[in-house]
Formats: sequence, structure tokens, C-alpha cells
Amino acid sequence: MVNLLPFFGKKKTKEELEISQFIQRKFGYTIKKHFYFKKALTHKSIANKSGEMSNERLEFLGDAILDSVIAEYLFIKFPDEDEGYLTKIKSKIVSRRTLGKIANEMELSLLMRYNKNRSIKIETIEGNAFEALIGAIYLDGGYSATKKCINNHVFRKYVNFNQILEEEIDFKSKLYIWGQKNRVPIEFSVIKEENNRSTWHYVVVALVNTKEFGMGSGSSKKKAEQVAAKETMELLGEE
Repeated sequence: MVNLLPFFGKKKTKEELEISQFIQRKFGYTIKKHFYFKKALTHKSIANKSGEMSNERLEFLGDAILDSVIAEYLFIKFPDEDEGYLTKIKSKIVSRRTLGKIANEMELSLLMRYNKNRSIKIETIEGNAFEALIGAIYLDGGYSATKKCINNHVFRKYVNFNQILEEEIDFKSKLYIWGQKNRVPIEFSVIKEENNRSTWHYVVVALVNTKEFGMGSGSSKKKAEQVAAKETMELLGEE
């Protein structure tokens, strides 16, 4: 009888099948080498005990890849925002809290390999395993495939950009609250408004008791006011 195993490959174990189905379902990615993914799901609490390699190196790699993909995504999504704004949004997406939430919604803990007899904060190691899986996809399929997985699956299914933007610090409201507390009138005045083809540009100054303080610019009055309010809070020593 002819051995067809070399042509069709080694039969997958139950664990490998579960991991394959999970990665396909959650990331839209088809695994080539299971080695990376098994390691990505292996926490040091069990790796140290069994002599295996933990997911820490993959976590390091995944963190860098995720950072790069998110930076490019935000650069394209918000063409009128400055570096500070983009950095702030990126930091929210890659925070432990957000990554842990994504991993939790994916139910990543069901596949993770860790010492269940130890007192381990599952929320923390879930987020780390998520980053390790990003590293595994990168090693298995390359940067383009990883970027596609993150943009088309992770962002669409598990990242609520509107909520993240709404949670941004509202400097204008903070300035008004400061003004009420100190019984000082706060106003905003548009000192420049221009249209360059289809793009609007506004420059706004914040007035504290009729005195000019912070100045800000943006593609809308609202954005320019937020920048002016932030600068004013800094000048007042309140930020």
C-alpha cells in the first residue's frame, strides 16, 4: 500500500483542530504551522513546569506588530489629526484593559494552557496571549496576512472606535467646569476660518474672563476648541 501521508500531511491532533478552528473563526486565518500557535497559548506557569517555551517571546513580537498595524490604520483613518491625538488613541487600543477585553470576548481562555492550580489573573494573561497569537500569525503568514487579520477581523468585531473616541478627555467641558468653580466666564472665539477646496480649517482662541489664553486649530470648530481648551488648561496649571 502506498503511504499517502507525505502528500496529505500529518493528521491533526484534537488540540490542533481546536486551535485551527478558533484562529479561522476569530482571525480569519488558516494555520500552516501549529507549532507557533501552541506556543502562543502556553503561559509560563505551565511552561516552566513542563520544560516548554512560554509565549513571552511571541508576546514581545506580537506587541511590536500590533503597534505598527494600529499606527498605520489610525494614520489613514484620521488624516486631519496630529501626532498627539493619534498616539492617545493608539495607547487606548493597545492598553492592557482593551487587549484583555478583546481576548475575553474571543473566549481565548478556553484554549490557553496555564497552571490552573495557581492564583493567576486571567484577564492579564489573556491579553498577553492575544499579542502572542498576533506574533504567531506574523511568523506563520507574514506581515500582510497579519495586517489583514487585524484590520478585517479584530478591529471590525472587537474594537469599538466610537466608544474609544467618546471616552477621550473632553478638555472643553473640563475648562467650563473650572470656570464655574472659579466664577470666571469662558468663551471661544473663531479667529480664522478657511476652506481649501473640500477641506475646512479653523483656528480658535479660548477666552478666560475676556483674556486670550490657549489657541487651537482643526478641521472643525469642535476639534479646534478642544485643542484650545487643552492648551488653556495647561497654561492655567490645571492639566
